[in-house]
Amino acid sequence: MELKAIGIVGAGIMGNGIAQAFAMAGFDVIMADISETAVQKGLATIAGSLDRLIKKEKLTAEEKTAALARIRTATDVAALKDRDLIIEAATENLELKTRIFKQLDDLAKPAAIIASNTSSISITKLASVTRRPAQVIGMHFFNPVPMMALVEEIRGLQTSDATYAAVEALAQAIGKTPVQVKNSPGFVVNRLLCPMINEAIFALGEGLADAASIDEAMKLGCNHPIGPLALCDMIGLDVELAVMQVLLEGTRDPKYRPAPLLVEMVEAGYLGRKTGKGFFTYE
Repeated sequence: MELKAIGIVGAGIMGNGIAQAFAMAGFDVIMADISETAVQKGLATIAGSLDRLIKKEKLTAEEKTAALARIRTATDVAALKDRDLIIEAATENLELKTRIFKQLDDLAKPAAIIASNTSSISITKLASVTRRPAQVIGMHFFNPVPMMALVEEIRGLQTSDATYAAVEALAQAIGKTPVQVKNSPGFVVNRLLCPMINEAIFALGEGLADAASIDEAMKLGCNHPIGPLALCDMIGLDVELAVMQVLLEGTRDPKYRPAPLLVEMVEAGYLGRKTGKGFFTYE
């Protein structure tokens, strides 16, 4: 099964990053979102990212033009009906993703594979709302998508070997390293990463140290390239909270209880870089 035509639902930070990665590798991409403003913002982000690669001499101006020409946009998911693979990259919300999967199942051609970029939601559950559960899989990319090599390839209980093999080959074709992961709350990376971030928020809430000191300690003491609180700001505090809630509900293990400070900051609308304020302040 060869996958050539790619559809992406969502033009946000993950969706546009996925679109860029496929376009740079020569694939035909349609990126859909709910408004023209959203898709144009996504395109502008891709153009800016490509410009940075030109400055670093990792890309030529001609290659930028060619990559952008491979990306079309749409404000209706019906535009994705001819795609070989459709990747859902919407907000981390089960109700929303379920609705999108039902829509995609109705409109996609019979042979199409539907994937989710979810960081924590059950692929088995998403597959169950479709009439093609064997053709549903998780493709969890990491931010920033054009730079990060990993793709967690998540098999739902129903995912076929043929679907897995086709998506594995595709991930490799765009220069990514796929790692096979069983369907489980948080999968592998977020199962390990998000509790660490959550513990850093507990430490901050308890006054153990200030945010800058906690991050500096983890960078210097554990050789992390970025501190856990700055990383949470990059991911989004709402996403961190959603993953912790999925881990808690999925495992019934109290060690995954979200830090009270995290809950309160999300309630305040302090979501990190995307709102200009999280554990640190951004212009």
